Amino acid sequence: MASELKDKVIDYFKGVDTQDIQLILSTLTSDCYFSVETHGVNMIGSKAISQMFERLWANHQWVKHDQFEWVICKSEEAIAVRFQVTNKLLDGQLVNKSNCNFFNCTQGLFSEVRVYMAGENTLDQNH
Repeated sequence: MASELKDKVIDYFKGVDTQDIQLILSTLTSDCYFSVETHGVNMIGSKAISQMFERLWANHQWVKHDQFEWVICKSEEAIAVRFQVTNKLLDGQLVNKSNCNFFNCTQGLFSEVRVYMAGENTLDQNH
């Protein structure tokens, strides 16, 4: 089961990096709670989350997530991951960050995603 959680997180980030909103949404419950804890951003549901990612992609040439380090809850209902993010801005500048995400799982899908982000918030509701 632990490998299934990792695979679901990998799918989530693959969706983010390839701008595949359907892949991202396939990992989340329709009423998923999504927050960027370090910047006071909170949203609920597929529509708000989709709009957030559309803004992210519109404001960057590309994003890449890698160098994952995992912590899996013994109940296998939650997983945390620390990772590196590289954002290529529209002007060509590269921005590197070290972030952590915490995912809670309900019936095989993520019902809650909490993001702890270094630096500027790239997932702002109004960005």
